[in-house]
Amino acid sequence: MPFELGRPFGVPGDVEFQTRVLLATLKLLEMPEGPILEDFTEDAPASKDRPTMLACPVNFPQDQAELTETEELCARLKSEMTAMRPWYEMAVKKRGRTTVGVSGLDPDKIPDFICSFLEGDVSEPPRKDISLPYILNLAIDDLKAYYFEGITSQPGQEAPSSKALSDWFWGETTAAKVLFRIKDVCKKKRKRLYENSGQSPHRPRRSGPQEQAAINMPVGNGRGLCGHGSRPCLFRL
Repeated sequence: MPFELGRPFGVPGDVEFQTRVLLATLKLLEMPEGPILEDFTEDAPASKDRPTMLACPVNFPQDQAELTETEELCARLKSEMTAMRPWYEMAVKKRGRTTVGVSGLDPDKIPDFICSFLEGDVSEPPRKDISLPYILNLAIDDLKAYYFEGITSQPGQEAPSSKALSDWFWGETTAAKVLFRIKDVCKKKRKRLYENSGQSPHRPRRSGPQEQAAINMPVGNGRGLCGHGSRPCLFRL
C-alpha cells in the first residue's frame, strides 16, 4: 500500500493531491452497482522519514524542591505544554482549524485533569453528558492532537511521516511518560478488580452487566483500564 495507515488522503497539507483522491472517491458514487474495489492510480507523496530534530522551543528549568515523583512529572508536563503553546497557536492560525477540543476541556486544564488520575484525587467530572472514563479518553486524544499540530507547525516539519511523529511523541516527550504512568496505574487497578471479584483475568465469571463490561475491557494493544470507585476507564495509547 502506497498510503500510510491512517492517512487515506496522503501527507498533510498537500491540497492538490488530497483533492484528486477525494474526487476519485466521489466518482465511485456514479457507478451503477456495487460493491466496488478500484485502485487509485497515483502513489501518495513521500513523507519525510528523517525530519530535522522535532523539539519543543523552550526548556524550562524544573524546581525540584519538595516535589514527589508524580508532582515533578506533572510539573514537567505543564512546562512542556506551555513551551508547545506558541507552536500550537501558530498551527491554528496557519490552518484556520484544530482537532483539539473533543474533550470539552481547555488545553490549559488538560494536564491537571490527566494528572489527577495519577494522584488519585479526581474530583467531579468536568462534563455531565458523558462518563469520567470517556472524558479521560477524549482528553488524551486532545493532548496528542495538541502536540502533533504544534510540532508540525515548526519550519521544515509540515509533513513528517506518521512513524517519525509517533517515535518523537512516545520516545521524547513528558506527555508520553505521563500516559505510560497512567497505563501502569490502570493495570494495577484492573488486577485489583479481578482479585476483589475472586476470579482469574483469563476466565471471567458471570456477573452483572456493569461489572462484566469492566472485566472484559482489554488492557493490551494500546488500551488501558483503570477505575475510580466502580467506574472503569478505557483509553487509547
